[in-house]
Amino acid sequence: MWRNQVRSRGKLQHQRESARGARARNNCLLKVTSDRRCAVMFRQTRSLLWKLRCLAVAGRGCRFRSSCAAQEKKVLQYEPGQQLHGFTVQQVSPVPDLSLTAVKLTHDRTGAQYLHVARDDPNNLFSVQFRTTPMDSTGVPHILEHTVLCGSEKYPCRDPFFKMLNRSLSTFMNAFTASDYTMYPFSTQNAKDFQNLLSVYLDAVFFPCLRELDFWQEGWRLEHENPSDLNSPLVFKGIVFNEMKGAFAQSESVYAQHLQNKLFPDHTYSVVSGGEPLAIPDLSWEQLKQFHATHYHPSNAKFFTYGDMPLEPHLQQINEEALCRFDQIEPHTVVPPQPHWNQPREHHVTCGPDPLAPDPSKQNSLCVSYLLGDITDSFESFTLSLLSSLMVNGPNSPLYKALIEPKIGTDFCSVVGYDGSTREASFSVGLQGVAEKDMETVKQIIFQTIDEIIAAGFEEERIEALLHKIEVQMKHQSTNFGLSLASYIAPCWNHDGDPIQLLKISDSVAQFKKCLKDNPRYLQEKVQQYFKDNTHRLMLSMSPDEAYFEKRAKTEQEKLQQKIQSLSGSDRKEIYDKGLQLLSIQSTSQDASCLPALKVSDIAPTLVPTPVEMGNAEEVPVQYCPQPTNGMVYFRAMCSLNTLPDELKVYVPLFCNVITKLGCGTLDYRQQAQQMELKTGGMVASPQVITDSADLDIYEQGILLTSSCLERNMSDMFHLWSKIFNSPHFEDVERLRVLVMMAAQELSNGISNSGHRYAMTRAGRTLTPAGDLHEMFGGLDQVRFMKRLAEMSDLSAVLRKLPRIKKHVLNKDNMRCAINATSEKMSEASHEVEKFVDRIPTIKKDRRPSRATIMERPLRTSKLGASRKVISEAGFKPCQMKTYFELPFPVSYAGECVRTVPFTHQDYGSLCILGRMMTAKFLHGEIREKGGAYGGGATMGYGGLFSFYSYRDPNSTQTLSAFRAGVEWAKAGKFCQQDVDEAKLSVFSAVDAPVAPSDKGMDQFLSGVSDELKQKHREQLFAVTKQDLIDAAGRYLGIGQSTGGVAILGPENEIIKKDPSWVIR
Repeated sequence: MWRNQVRSRGKLQHQRESARGARARNNCLLKVTSDRRCAVMFRQTRSLLWKLRCLAVAGRGCRFRSSCAAQEKKVLQYEPGQQLHGFTVQQVSPVPDLSLTAVKLTHDRTGAQYLHVARDDPNNLFSVQFRTTPMDSTGVPHILEHTVLCGSEKYPCRDPFFKMLNRSLSTFMNAFTASDYTMYPFSTQNAKDFQNLLSVYLDAVFFPCLRELDFWQEGWRLEHENPSDLNSPLVFKGIVFNEMKGAFAQSESVYAQHLQNKLFPDHTYSVVSGGEPLAIPDLSWEQLKQFHATHYHPSNAKFFTYGDMPLEPHLQQINEEALCRFDQIEPHTVVPPQPHWNQPREHHVTCGPDPLAPDPSKQNSLCVSYLLGDITDSFESFTLSLLSSLMVNGPNSPLYKALIEPKIGTDFCSVVGYDGSTREASFSVGLQGVAEKDMETVKQIIFQTIDEIIAAGFEEERIEALLHKIEVQMKHQSTNFGLSLASYIAPCWNHDGDPIQLLKISDSVAQFKKCLKDNPRYLQEKVQQYFKDNTHRLMLSMSPDEAYFEKRAKTEQEKLQQKIQSLSGSDRKEIYDKGLQLLSIQSTSQDASCLPALKVSDIAPTLVPTPVEMGNAEEVPVQYCPQPTNGMVYFRAMCSLNTLPDELKVYVPLFCNVITKLGCGTLDYRQQAQQMELKTGGMVASPQVITDSADLDIYEQGILLTSSCLERNMSDMFHLWSKIFNSPHFEDVERLRVLVMMAAQELSNGISNSGHRYAMTRAGRTLTPAGDLHEMFGGLDQVRFMKRLAEMSDLSAVLRKLPRIKKHVLNKDNMRCAINATSEKMSEASHEVEKFVDRIPTIKKDRRPSRATIMERPLRTSKLGASRKVISEAGFKPCQMKTYFELPFPVSYAGECVRTVPFTHQDYGSLCILGRMMTAKFLHGEIREKGGAYGGGATMGYGGLFSFYSYRDPNSTQTLSAFRAGVEWAKAGKFCQQDVDEAKLSVFSAVDAPVAPSDKGMDQFLSGVSDELKQKHREQLFAVTKQDLIDAAGRYLGIGQSTGGVAILGPENEIIKKDPSWVIR
């Protein structure tokens, strides 16, 4: 999977106010990825604060302890110079802030570097990364990343990576190609599973088969459109080829890639590591094998292990299964510093037009980027990252005030803030959604604001808020700490920086405070040094070209014709023969018996219960879940939408977006933002549509309020919520316009990365009563609605709707709350909730339900008679609909949904396993391997919809046929008991995924799904038989058995245009 290292706006929600519409979409939509490896393109922010958000302290329920566990105590006994299984200990260092002990080692024979982090966390992780420095844009490291996972010396079966997804209880398996390194991580809570996966990963990276046909499938190939028809035209095919066509369909990605290439023009950062689609066909199989030989050597490798498993078995296995077969070499992969320019440069690039842009006449982008210092200087990087946040983070930052609030553009450009992913860091700032006439103005504002920062500096309270944010993010406990840690240290360690020093965040904070104390102008002098006096500055502008995609397609055709014209008769015969050979291999069931596997008997038969207690604050039900939250308090409130008039529903995502950003009480929006940063870990609202666990025609609709804080700030957090409930500000129409423009821009930008989710949401719209709300709140309907709002010249009418929504939503009626905190603080938390509820005035005005069919569902653990009020539409009639959205993408996204059964139905477990099995044993081969899509599969959703999907798909109409063929395959029982057992393992890896203390009890709180219901579901999964799957496929998925919907997002399709059963949008 290509990891675009240049920061993109999608991950910079901490650096400026993001559109909560995207967050609402994620809450409402089925949470699926094309597969666990083929998720949407990972676009990672390299700002320190984003890293710290990921680097929150990990824990799992009562397993978490702040004291060192047994393994931590053991590694503390290691001494520098001590030899362990072919490795020599270099350093042992406790890091109390993160409750871990780090051990740095070197492999004696090869020089491979190793870092082990011992923590009391059962979610153990392994990662190996190689410095990969391509010098062209053929995508060789990316295609190699795919191809090494297609079979190896010890495991020569085809595609062991995907097969292990179903033979493991892994909590994560993936591979990433960055600009200058490639990483292969996995995590699991099972010791046997860890050994199995480690064996497969080691053999894959060091001893891959690298077969030519695997290169053809994963990278690129010339092949007949129909491989069986010699007379069909030759076309380009390949999984990475199509992945990158999809990646660069998005203007954000185009811009970010160009910026990195042009800011670092003299070495590996000047090329596209993931592959420029028009350059990928220049890569040969021989070049791929040579790149592996020179880059995938232990002397160029860095190993990382994390968790509560002992270190020495890891070392022994890695040495014996891989490293003992190598000797040390000089890999020659060092990335030299970029020579600094003696004067600034300017460049201009083009992109495709965005049909959903908030203002079609304003689609230009302009950004100013600066080359900073070496990222291996950890304290300087820390300082520059904090400086970046002070400059662009939120409505109180000077660049936000100067660029966003004048409404010259719709949002910050896709690349903003500090980027530490390259050998030397960079800082970028600018705008997107700019009119051509305003481009020069943007540039002048940036330079003027930098001068003003040098003169005035930053308010002390803003620096305090930033340091508070770091404290919160260090205390918050996550379940993926190992993976976040590996990603956090990877760029610096890749260039031989000290990974342990990076972890000593408190040391950096203390040094930062001392520098400020010793020199009050410390930050201003950094701005002078890195921005005002820095001649290595790039100004990159981008404008839409109406013929952009047409030109790209034409160039691709010219490239294709050049390839075809150079073919001899024997070349053509070889292409045809190899095409048939590849098709034959893809169509043949492979023997995977060489691969290690867990058994269903390795799965725990019962779940670990989560104790919750119910109480009341006046008439408001409150769920209390005592957890080891490490000094944090987590608050949620679910507020019903039952009385909200239907005509206001479409405004709910906007309301959620702005309700914490307009000001409240005596605080204007700037002061509100400042107090939220000083006293909380964030305060957000999101729409919720939750289908009932027992009836698909019953659902709950509401808004979920979420916040967290340090224990000492509990009273302040609830006081802020009181102000939002009692006196939110709804007067500033210009502030609303800024937020609307940003929200509309973010929704538009996100379509190409989440196209399959949008397709599935649309496909399910008419199948359940909740489906229409899912589309309204988080589908393309919401994207188009926000576009219309952004185009309005006067938003006063919209502003007037917000207090109407507030009256129906932010009140005591039909609200319930939840608190997760330590047992010691639960009494104080209960008192604060009671005070918060008491401060909300009772509104006597009658608010009648907008629907007459309101039912009550008891909160199952409650002994106080508390309940959830839900909507029942017993007379609902599902209907079929097929919708095609024509969008200027070179690839498509398909979704098909079928109405089936609710969570508590006896067949629900069978459908869960059926979806996983169909994906692994049939759809993966048809959609990805044969069809060339980046991903595809089937999944059973909590809302009762069985969904098929494809992602970055060049053959969407063929994919629909593959969906149907998959159903026939399942109905015919063309699978064995081993396939069933593997699907169960895959399903349980998700069911038993770690849950953070902050999220414990949330299934009970939001959906009423108790531990008893979960255990019953667990038992149903264990009991599923092959015949159950055959019956479920026939009963629910066969033609005419159930009602389904279909949706596709993609380029113009002549076949569908001629089919009257489709609605073209």
